[in-house]
Amino acid sequence: MRYPKEIILKDGQEAVIRHLEKGDESALRAFYSRIPEADRWYMRYDVTDPSVIRKWIDGIGKGNVYSIVAFSGEKIIAHASLHMRGFGCTAHVGRLRIMVLPEYRHKRLGTWMLLDLIQLAMDKGLSELRADFVAGIEDAAVDSAVKLDFFKRAVLEDYVKDPDGNRHDMIIMIKRLHKDWGDF
Repeated sequence: MRYPKEIILKDGQEAVIRHLEKGDESALRAFYSRIPEADRWYMRYDVTDPSVIRKWIDGIGKGNVYSIVAFSGEKIIAHASLHMRGFGCTAHVGRLRIMVLPEYRHKRLGTWMLLDLIQLAMDKGLSELRADFVAGIEDAAVDSAVKLDFFKRAVLEDYVKDPDGNRHDMIIMIKRLHKDWGDF
């Protein structure tokens, strides 16, 4: 994958996608501070904790997490990552996480980033990708994933709880990868 990559969003706005870099810590913290609390409740990490972002920045180039970011001007507008085990019975499966600022959603930015992560997973020799979604909250993301050949592998009923204690289903989606795009 060659970066930086200039893209045009659905509404004509320009953005640049590139790898997360060591100097992006303050921009990444600012990005997550602009994500509404309602969107942060189902994340795996407390992204408002500076030590979480510091750990991600310190992990660049080490381990099995690859992160990309999208910029509009000097501002990060999306963050996506591919998580790989590297060893064990699920070493062939990558996990995806994508977060986009609300004002940049439904403009195909998440799709651009997802396509890049799919290519990276193929380049790394993975055979499957997994993405987890909260039903009723991330339905647009589920629809986008389906368009890229992800399929529902399981639904964990009433698995996640929101801040008010309401339970939601978690949808686990899988995409089988091929050696290259011509194998679809």
